[in-house]
Amino acid sequence: MPIDLFMTQLSPTMTEGKVARWLKKEGDQLVSGDVMAEIETDKATMEMEVVDEGILHRIIAAEGSIVTVGSPIAVIAEEGEEVAADYQPTSGESEAAPVEPVVETVAAVVAPPVPVAAVPIVERSGRIKASPLARRLAKQKGLNLAAISGSGPKGRIVRADIEQAMRRGISLGGAVATTTPPPVRPLPVGPLPYHADEYERVENSMMRKAIARRLCESKQQVPHFYLSVDVAMDRLMDLRSQLNTAADGAFKLSVNDFVLKAVAKALVDVPAANAAWTDTHTLVHKHAHLSVAVAIEGGLITPVIRFAEQKGIVDISAEVKALATRARAGLLKPEEYSGGTFSISNLGMYGISQFAAIVNPPEGAILAVGATEERAVAENGVVVVRKMMTLTLSCDHRVVDGAVGAEFMAALKKQLECPAGTLI
Repeated sequence: MPIDLFMTQLSPTMTEGKVARWLKKEGDQLVSGDVMAEIETDKATMEMEVVDEGILHRIIAAEGSIVTVGSPIAVIAEEGEEVAADYQPTSGESEAAPVEPVVETVAAVVAPPVPVAAVPIVERSGRIKASPLARRLAKQKGLNLAAISGSGPKGRIVRADIEQAMRRGISLGGAVATTTPPPVRPLPVGPLPYHADEYERVENSMMRKAIARRLCESKQQVPHFYLSVDVAMDRLMDLRSQLNTAADGAFKLSVNDFVLKAVAKALVDVPAANAAWTDTHTLVHKHAHLSVAVAIEGGLITPVIRFAEQKGIVDISAEVKALATRARAGLLKPEEYSGGTFSISNLGMYGISQFAAIVNPPEGAILAVGATEERAVAENGVVVVRKMMTLTLSCDHRVVDGAVGAEFMAALKKQLECPAGTLI
């Protein structure tokens, strides 16, 4: 029987995708592992590989189409199979993704899943035929393969069957399948008060739309407050210069590398600042997974330095550079930009002295890093010139109170003003 091909969730935060380019045409043979299409997501343009082999019978979503996750984009048939002219693919509800759910790292509000009513399970006995991808998805989603009928060759369970099961609510161990609620749509606006010949229309990419939506949600739903502190950077700048000279080209540490390591150590000292809010619990994280904001063409992405508190500053420096390079090339995998517990945004290299960033839910805080610059400061009644940097912490007041934020900033200031500790 025909297999419906759905728009796949290619990133943890993707709700819709744009068909950038079809690499296969109707009538082409589909071989597992081949790239079938390029899909523009809210993170990057990603490749969609062939999973269910057969013939690309019909393309439903033309190039340039924006399709909701879970909606059909094509129909696959077995070689020689006759497909009725009036065949209609399954209606496109929003459905669970073939990417394991992970924590958001771009400013977004994680909405609770909407439960789908469970249906009676009729289990089959004997060996269950299923593709490796179908088995992996079923395990991720808690689905009972024995309760699913396969639509592939000789009754083999394929990805489309898992997706259909998610819509029906088939479960394993009483865990009911869930679906993601539809994205928040912007309110319509009136006619623009500009002359058409005075501006250039630049189409908003999927990434830009996602950033706009999530930042609005964060500012509207997260009670922000801000804490700023000035840090004397003279010792750190001297230590950095000495280490880079001694390295003789083996590595080159940036100020941001020191900030990341200092943040990781401060989160160990003040674990209450390394927390996330849910409606029922506050999640206090055991490790510092640092989301580092990286500007890329058309938007922003936050690759994650995992277990930063366990890594040396040289290792952190190398990992940041590698992830940033991959991010700008659009090569990051979902697991490389998901699961952060605390974010850092640094605009100091652009000469920005101070700014306040927007919290990345469900993380509880984000640190904004300004430029290191010479300033006149008073010490013991004498005005002296010091290299100073201003840090601003944006907090979600639901999970990080003022006292906790202040304690974290004091710990961070201590780490940066006594930078030798970051090397231990």
